[in-house]
Amino acid sequence: VLTGGSRRLGVGLNLLMQGKAKKLFVSGVHRGVDVAELLRVARQSPAEVECCIALGYAADNTIGNAAETQRWMAAEGFRSLRLVTASYHMRRSLMEFRHAMPGVTIVPHPVFPDRFQPPTWWRESAALALVAVEYSKYLAAWLRIQLGLAAPGGPRGPGGDLGGIDP
Repeated sequence: VLTGGSRRLGVGLNLLMQGKAKKLFVSGVHRGVDVAELLRVARQSPAEVECCIALGYAADNTIGNAAETQRWMAAEGFRSLRLVTASYHMRRSLMEFRHAMPGVTIVPHPVFPDRFQPPTWWRESAALALVAVEYSKYLAAWLRIQLGLAAPGGPRGPGGDLGGIDP
């Protein structure tokens, strides 16, 4: 689960409780937040799933999410993952994750935030602006990967996602 938007954590927890995952990794968590606090915010019972959740604190952008998740996946010995992020963010996330983990099977699991509910999302000016920004980021990431360039600033440096925009 990539942090940064509504419904993502709840969807990830539901997938875990449904047995669609052995563990839940949440990437890009703010420092100082622990599993118990995340479960309180998501209104979930800690006893049911607390044992199976790992948090990553190193990422603050999509490139960092992919690198952080790759390290966790390698340490855990997993070869497949279900990627949970916002629908408008999925294409770029998949590209970054596939680039970071070429041998891993990635199953996309998009979440549709309130302002991105099909079929009327395009009527909202804020949603259209966010899609335009996301498309620009996608093109920049695609070009960076095609040219074999290093990620700008690395996983935690400048040049990542725009501040205030839900990555």
